[in-house]
Amino acid sequence: MDEAQADRGRWLALGIVVMSVFMATLDSSIVNVALPVMRSDLGETASGIAWVVSSYLIAIAATILVFGRLGDLMGKSFVFRCGLSVFTFGSLLCGFTHTLFWLIVARVIQAVGAACTMATTQGIITQIFPPQERGRALGVSGAFVALGTLTGPALGGLIVSVARWEYIFWINVPVGIVVLLMSLKHLPRKEKAPGGKLDIPGAVLFFFAVVPLFISLGQVETAGSMDAMMLAGLGVSAAAFIAFVLVERRTQSPLLDLSLFKNRWFSISIVCGFISFLAMFCSNIVQPFYLQDVLLLSPAAAGLYMSIFPLVLTVVAPVSGYLSDKVGSELITVIGLTLMGAGLIGLSTLDTTPSYILMVLYIVLLALGNGMFQSPNTSLIMSTVPRDKLGIGGSVNALIRNLGMVSGIALSTALLFGSMSAFAGQRVTDVPGHGEAFVYGMRIVYITAAVICFAGVVITALRLIGRRGRAAAEVREQG
Repeated sequence: MDEAQADRGRWLALGIVVMSVFMATLDSSIVNVALPVMRSDLGETASGIAWVVSSYLIAIAATILVFGRLGDLMGKSFVFRCGLSVFTFGSLLCGFTHTLFWLIVARVIQAVGAACTMATTQGIITQIFPPQERGRALGVSGAFVALGTLTGPALGGLIVSVARWEYIFWINVPVGIVVLLMSLKHLPRKEKAPGGKLDIPGAVLFFFAVVPLFISLGQVETAGSMDAMMLAGLGVSAAAFIAFVLVERRTQSPLLDLSLFKNRWFSISIVCGFISFLAMFCSNIVQPFYLQDVLLLSPAAAGLYMSIFPLVLTVVAPVSGYLSDKVGSELITVIGLTLMGAGLIGLSTLDTTPSYILMVLYIVLLALGNGMFQSPNTSLIMSTVPRDKLGIGGSVNALIRNLGMVSGIALSTALLFGSMSAFAGQRVTDVPGHGEAFVYGMRIVYITAAVICFAGVVITALRLIGRRGRAAAEVREQG
């Protein structure tokens, strides 16, 4: 096979991988806009139907490390194909359910398949692309992650407006079948896997560390930060996490190889990735309410403004990945987080009668910074992982992404309604009728997110200085 043909094969394989990523992340948000219709059809309450979304995210977070480890043991392409099959089957089942219980069961099946693909995607990309092209490839993947997550509500609204809600799930079936058939031909078929076994005790402890944490974070808005059940859930999560770390340190074949975190560049990059997704989802949860309930824009008009972020991100992420291959990732990540922080500060200045031109500029700035940061940071993470641990390295990165999303939603919601209540002098649980209070709370959310983002800038700047200093020292030693 000549180099040109091999290159085409790599990019075709990337197309297969990013389509699965797009479907998996899309299904984390596409359901939201259809929840009122689903609630009516199934005869459920609003709190009950919300489990259609929560169950999907929780199942992914609870299982993603397991499938990352299985990818290293059994082959990443094999686990990826199994996940794609399960995800497609789960999508089919979702459309045939007629009760909330069975819909949640089908969503969990769908999420298990999504976790398989998410856990192995970055490992496959790192495996098939040489270092000089890896940043660009991971940039394309990162763009599809963001695109799937952020365009879900708009696409879901379009589908629900012209067809039944079941088609939100069924649309995955033909796409999933085509991608699966293509993966059988174009992804690596045989992979050498090292010896070892799955760490069952670690998997169980990790399950009890993650599931109560997600459920508790989701209860902050309704139950309050001092609710006994929420605090108990956090206690169980903390205890299980401590036990998980102790078990992983002693077992010969751990679910999560803690030696990965001995590499400070891996640990720093993981922390920075968490910060970026937390900051991004602080904005993501506030913006729709601001556009529709404060500025009184129509859903269609609000959708146009919300489409700015994914459109900019789709263009910038591959370009930043390409630049990271040429000039290095560290400087680009510093610039990216700085622009994100500047965009968040700008958004914090908006009020009930904003300049729409400035609002668009701030959204573009936030998207530009995020697009510049994600691809190089992912490249840095995966470049520090040994080849036989690419599966678990990619799954850790995907887990941190999901934790950042959930933490951003929980933090922004708690800050928003807490600040609104303080401003209004009474408990506020909804946005309509509280425009001035919402703007005050929104400002607190954006400023807090910006401060967190600038803390990330300091960390990434220290990483830049440290890695350049080490490179200079190596050159001196060789000379």
